[in-house]
Amino acid sequence: MTERPVPLSTLEQQVLDLIDLDEVVQATQRLVQAPGENPPGQEQATADVLTEWAQSAGLDVHAWDVEPGRPNVEVILPGGDGPGLLVLGHTDVVPVGDGWSVDPFGGEVRDGWLYGRGSADMLGGLAAALVAMRALRTSGVQLIGPVLLAALADEEQNGIGVREWIARPQRPELLGCVVAEPTDLQTIIAARGACYLDITVTGVATHAGRPDDGRNAISGAAAIVAELERWHAELAAQAHPLVGPPTFNVGTVHGGTGGSVVPAECRLGVDRRLLPGERIEDVLAAARGRLDRLRLGERGLSYTVDSPMDMPGFETPAEHALVSAIDGAARAAGGPGLPLGGWTAACDGGFVATQWSMPVVVLGPGSVNEQAHRPDESVGVDDLVTAARTYALAALRLLLI
Repeated sequence: MTERPVPLSTLEQQVLDLIDLDEVVQATQRLVQAPGENPPGQEQATADVLTEWAQSAGLDVHAWDVEPGRPNVEVILPGGDGPGLLVLGHTDVVPVGDGWSVDPFGGEVRDGWLYGRGSADMLGGLAAALVAMRALRTSGVQLIGPVLLAALADEEQNGIGVREWIARPQRPELLGCVVAEPTDLQTIIAARGACYLDITVTGVATHAGRPDDGRNAISGAAAIVAELERWHAELAAQAHPLVGPPTFNVGTVHGGTGGSVVPAECRLGVDRRLLPGERIEDVLAAARGRLDRLRLGERGLSYTVDSPMDMPGFETPAEHALVSAIDGAARAAGGPGLPLGGWTAACDGGFVATQWSMPVVVLGPGSVNEQAHRPDESVGVDDLVTAARTYALAALRLLLI
């Protein structure tokens, strides 16, 4: 059960009055107008805009390269010596792709929507967090601990930013984490994780005039694809009540050199979504056991399966104080009042939850299903303001002295 909205105190209202719609829109536009596509990994421009904006707001900023031109950024609103609140986000966006009717880097506002690649996922969330932190600083309110915004590189691909950041030797003392990913302003308490599986089938090449002299790797890969489809259907019975079942998706197939050659190799790129608590080691072991049952060796074929990337899922108890604070703040800030929910997507918050044993929720403006990763990506202007108000209220209710 979530708590009913707590009436705003005079101090809270004073802070919220400092959150200006035009400022949130302009901050989002500036971030959208700085291309940060990944691949290839162009986060530098976005990180520069974020850094400049935070410095102009009087916030402390630290940035460093994880790889050349791919920085992680921390923005800090100082507080007392007590534990603080982490707001987590990422600076990369998926490639623009085709089919746009507006400039993908224009940040155009039309009929209450702000358009552009990354506007929903998740530059709008970063902008809302920045504006909330600026409002808290301008108000002069005293907090028991800092508000820390971590804007990390490479969330959309391999997670080099969060892996580097989470492994840094000095871990901040924090009450919890809110991930500013797009959730339609719903408080998300559970999210699936994700991993990639690289499967390579090896056979023997020969002239296609006598195909039986060779061993066709694509045929072996086809058997694996069919087996993964069967497995995907079986996993439907293991659905988590909030995030649904684990899933398989074969996203890429590469094999062969020409129609007249029996292919000696075929590579599959597979996405496997993870339930909270699932470990990549167990997924790999299960995959190898399942594929061994195909007996590809009896056909003169061999295979390997490895994982180049895994991102854990997480689940936070509904009764946790962080959940109550974030959900209550969202309702008091004018959010839609949706029930606590789960997320079928994955996010960097899974690393924070599993490696730091920290409570994590996800809440941000925009929709991951309806707006993100598609042409004419957009975010509602009103949602940007509500998100900024939510983050500011949550910080007050968790950290006010």
